[in-house]
Formats: sequence, C-alpha cells, structure tokens
Amino acid sequence: MELQKSLDRLKAKIEGGMPEEYVKIMHQATKDLEDSGIGEGILKVGEKAPIFSLPNQEGELVSSEELLKNGPLVLTFYRGVWCPYCNTDLAYLNKFSKEISELKGTIVSISPQIADNNKLIVERQRLNYDLLSDKGNEVAEQFGLRWELQEPLKSLYNDQFNINLPAYNGEDSWSLPVPARFIVNQDGIIVYAEYSVDYTKRPNSDVLIDELKKL
Repeated sequence: MELQKSLDRLKAKIEGGMPEEYVKIMHQATKDLEDSGIGEGILKVGEKAPIFSLPNQEGELVSSEELLKNGPLVLTFYRGVWCPYCNTDLAYLNKFSKEISELKGTIVSISPQIADNNKLIVERQRLNYDLLSDKGNEVAEQFGLRWELQEPLKSLYNDQFNINLPAYNGEDSWSLPVPARFIVNQDGIIVYAEYSVDYTKRPNSDVLIDELKKL
C-alpha cells in the first residue's frame, strides 16, 4: 500500500503539528459521518452510473456519455486543492494514467471547486487527465457522496485553517464529496466502487488496473 504509507506519514506530520483540540474535532467529525450511515446510500457495483456533463479545468464541457464511447470510465471524487490527502491521491493516480489509457480507460476526477482551482492542480502536478467542476456537489449527490460540514468542524476549517469552502467552490453550501473511485463500463454500469469516509485512508491506485483488466 504505497499510497497509504504516504498518507499515513502526511497525517502524522499534519496532526502532529496542530493542537490536540483540533485533531479531536476532525476525528469526531469523521466518526459522526461514518455513524450517519452515508455509506449505505453510495452507489455500488451493478448499479447504473448517473450521466453527467461538467466543465473541465479549461472550462470545456466533458460528457460521461461521450467518454464511455471510447472505453470504460475511471471516475474519482476528491475534496479540493486545499486537501493534501486528495492532492497526494491525484498524484499517485497520475502514475497509472498511461497504463489505464493502454487499457482503453479514461480518467476524470470530480470536485466541487471552481475550474481555476482545478487548473491549478493540473498544472502543479502535471496531471494527464481532466479535473471536473461539480458545483454544489450535484453529481456527487447522485452518487450518494455529498455531505455538509457542521459545527465545530466548519468553524475550524474557516477560522483556524483558512479553508473557506464557499470561496474555493463558488457557492455557499459548505458541502463536500466523500472521496471515492468508480469504474463504469461502456454499458454505463458500475463495475468497481470504493469510498473513504475517512479521507486519510485510500486504496492504492493499482487496484484500478486489476479491475480494468477484467473487462
């Protein structure tokens, strides 16, 4: 689990450098989200994937229906440019982009943030795939991934971490997606699904290669 080892080191560094009170708030928020049963509503293998058309980092509309004409779709949901765990995940996924392409797969990653912030990540990390803007987490909600930050986590993000989600996302809901990955076959059916209510834990990206080889 090369990715998870990197995330574990990142978590130790981040949480080790902040007051214990902040860490407790974040851990409790993760537990509350898990206890909410959100996982029960997230789309699963065998279900039909929602159709979407979203702007990429250049403002160009990207249609899932059009992408599926070329092969399976590797779809990921991430939180935003401000999240170091998500940025690490995107970078590791990028390492497998060539192999995924050779297997006729197309990667797209979806976040609620505005296109300029997606463009920033693409350029900074030299990503070989599109990042799409899902304003208000409308597509994320169709996949069962949308949730809204509550107090005291909301104030912690805004006041202590200077993470103003309305500014990053261009709307006022203070909502985020649960980080997740799906593979959708050319019939529009989900053939692989996983999600991480605990955003500090992610499967290694090579699992996607194994799943694509089964198609």
